[in-house]
Amino acid sequence: MLGSACFAIASIPYAAKLAHQSIVGVTYFVGSIFFTAAAFEQLRACRPDGLEWWASIVQFAGTIFFNVSTFTAMKQGLSGHETNLLVWAPDVAGSACFLVSSALAVPEARGHNIATRIAVENLVGSVAFGLSAIASYVVPNTDQAVNASLATSGTLIGAILFFRAAQLLPRATERPRPG
Repeated sequence: MLGSACFAIASIPYAAKLAHQSIVGVTYFVGSIFFTAAAFEQLRACRPDGLEWWASIVQFAGTIFFNVSTFTAMKQGLSGHETNLLVWAPDVAGSACFLVSSALAVPEARGHNIATRIAVENLVGSVAFGLSAIASYVVPNTDQAVNASLATSGTLIGAILFFRAAQLLPRATERPRPG
């Protein structure tokens, strides 16, 4: 939830104008560390077989890509080409990993209402992150993102959905109490 909250806060419209750009960058990076910690815990907790394990390992890889992209994005003065190579490419790779991981998790969740809701919210959040990543590609001639508004709003929507899914997670893992 903390990683999602950081991404949501940093992607609030006009956040970069309300706070210094470096604060926004640090917020994204800190959020990516929380995403990685949560993904590692999920990977550690699952059995090394089946779709759940594959979903967890792919998600963990995605968080590492987000660590790289958010850390590198804090560097000032990158050209459009450098931004695409060092920030955009790992962001797209991380988003693709999240999308694959979410798609693998949906069949695993069938038959359990809360788990299915979590899986679907994560899948839709992954689509939003993916659209955000695509929209953040920097056009070489202009050094501007393809669609900065979509990049920011996709991140915000994805972060909100990931936050909501994380809120539901304890309910999905509750065991019935003996009566």
